[in-house]
Amino acid sequence: MSFELLSEPIRKYIRDKRWEQLRPIQNAAISRILTTNNNYILASRTASGKTEAAFLPILSKVNFNEKGVQVLYISPLIALINDQFYRVEELCKNLEVNVVKWHGEANKTLKDRLIKAPSGVVLMTPESLEAMFVNKPYNVKQLFSNLKFVVIDEIHSFIGTDRGIQLKSLLSRLQDVNISSFNVIGLSATIGDYNEAKKFTGNESNTKVLLDKTYKEINAVFRYFKSDNKELSVELFDNLYSETKDNKVLIFPNSRGRAEEVAVKLKKISERFKGHPHYFSHHSSVDKEVREYVEYFAKNNDRKNFCIACTSTLELGIDIGNVDEVVQIDATHSISSLIQRVGRSGRKDGATSNLFLYATNQWSLLQSLACWLLYKEGYIEPPAICNKPYDLLLHQALSVVKGRSGIIISDLVESLKRNFAFKEIEEDEITDVLNYLIETDLLEKIQNEVIIGVEGEKIVNGREFYSVFKSEENFKISHAGNTIGEIPISPQIAEDENILLAAKIWKITFIDFAAKKIEVIPAKDGKAPSFSGNGGIVDSKIREKMLEILYSDDQYDILEDSSSEELRILRDEFSVFNIKDLQSQRPLLISEKHLEFYTFTGTKINRAIQLLLKLSGIDNHFDDPSVCFKINTTPEALKISFTNISNITDGIDDALKEIIEKGSIDLNSKWGYLLPIEYQIKLVKQKYYDFTGALRFLKQIEAVVNY
Repeated sequence: MSFELLSEPIRKYIRDKRWEQLRPIQNAAISRILTTNNNYILASRTASGKTEAAFLPILSKVNFNEKGVQVLYISPLIALINDQFYRVEELCKNLEVNVVKWHGEANKTLKDRLIKAPSGVVLMTPESLEAMFVNKPYNVKQLFSNLKFVVIDEIHSFIGTDRGIQLKSLLSRLQDVNISSFNVIGLSATIGDYNEAKKFTGNESNTKVLLDKTYKEINAVFRYFKSDNKELSVELFDNLYSETKDNKVLIFPNSRGRAEEVAVKLKKISERFKGHPHYFSHHSSVDKEVREYVEYFAKNNDRKNFCIACTSTLELGIDIGNVDEVVQIDATHSISSLIQRVGRSGRKDGATSNLFLYATNQWSLLQSLACWLLYKEGYIEPPAICNKPYDLLLHQALSVVKGRSGIIISDLVESLKRNFAFKEIEEDEITDVLNYLIETDLLEKIQNEVIIGVEGEKIVNGREFYSVFKSEENFKISHAGNTIGEIPISPQIAEDENILLAAKIWKITFIDFAAKKIEVIPAKDGKAPSFSGNGGIVDSKIREKMLEILYSDDQYDILEDSSSEELRILRDEFSVFNIKDLQSQRPLLISEKHLEFYTFTGTKINRAIQLLLKLSGIDNHFDDPSVCFKINTTPEALKISFTNISNITDGIDDALKEIIEKGSIDLNSKWGYLLPIEYQIKLVKQKYYDFTGALRFLKQIEAVVNY
């Protein structure tokens, strides 16, 4: 039995907690981690005890009397570190093991004490580890040269992202300073590609996946309330209020502005009906202290109902206690996100998760249903992977040079070649990028060495260098000396205008443009501020499922009457296309004004098709929710362009160069602009478009016209 394998202090902890039994993922992890030297990915649903599954065996196996930090826990969020700290500290209470939080807001005295006597467990973000490599590389060696385990929490949130590539690079660099290699344990509820998760260990063949397939019962209901894009309908709010007023609820709209609209309007309805006042918003633009209060309230008020309108800030596993219902307003961009959000409710053993999906237009309803059906089939989309992340290579090159205070060029090339985050990048490509950094004064060459150049100093010496994600330029909002949050400046932000923030309405009384500060006072009515942000990338499989639903006769008991009726209308509209083969045929509507070509394929392929059509001289506009190209040409000309489109690929690089130089594409790459233009083009092709997929799609697809 796995319990018997644990050390006595850990067995005592379990007895003291009066656990009746270990969870399946815990039993599996304990027996494997304690008896093998493999890396592991622990995959099981939300609230299934993954943290304990990793730490119970690790704390039993590791000799904490050895010098140095023995266990490093990496988290995507500071809030999650603060949350998990108490769980890990409690696990360690019978062991006399030091547990330290290490991030920008953590206690400096405790960090200094750790440097003097490195030991125990450290919890940190990738950005904090990066800062240590850049500014105090001797601390990295001192703390982590005898590391035995790295635990990566919510590993799915790193896969396919720039932060994930940065983390891989940092782990590779940590292995370089380690006396002997450490083991990596990744934790997640939602992984679409286990092979990608394994790559974080640097040793895929020695990495095993432990997958707990225990099913969680979910009650799902789909509702439809047509709304315009500006504001949700009154009918939706009335229904939403009556559904949520007597429960503990998380509501996930798809934007920060929408979250504010939901929180404020539900609170107003509650005041009118003398309901509870506990309506909050929780997103990255709400002040940290306000967010922490919301989390504390939710976790520590068992008898009080609440409603939190939130974004992905509450998608990851921050403990906010028991939630009765999760509401999703309009379709999530990914099945992975939907699973994470559903998992926030019904966390008690045996409890059912309750999910309400509100759609405000036909296409959102169709996409929501497609995501739900694919989830029921066990499908999670694979992450979008950038195999040659030249921008992150550039960033890590600067980090290494800064941390070393100069390095022989051949040693720098070798260290980047050895780094498993960049194993797909060729040596001549590494040399190209480094030579360009020397040309542009980001690096300075002195004989056979490089140091940080004059231009490079401006970049590496700021706090912004430690992160690889873009941050908005925001104005801080304050009332009577208290910070409420921050918002980007826009034409809407002006004195005497009213805005929503932190689930309250404010009138702007003063804007200090130099200090980037806005003073506000409470107000009665206002609009949500507009926040920047791109729509997410939707997987081709979701769009294909949408097409399948349209041409199916299936009825779905999860759809309420209004949703069923809307689906019937949409099916009727598409019945004019005699689609026989869902793999090779797509609808082409011929109208007096233009053609409408419905691709039902993924975001990156659609972007590539749009550019290819423009390059072939066909004017087109793409409407994302309806996966529809509105095209000004004849069906014959369109058919010819599909046939000839593979011949125009030579013009793609020139077109992309022009797009990049105009700044008309947001790659969401923080450091990409520092690359040579030819490498910016290569990066755009990987991250933003899928030309290979588009050409394959156009070659095999037959357009079926309305009859």
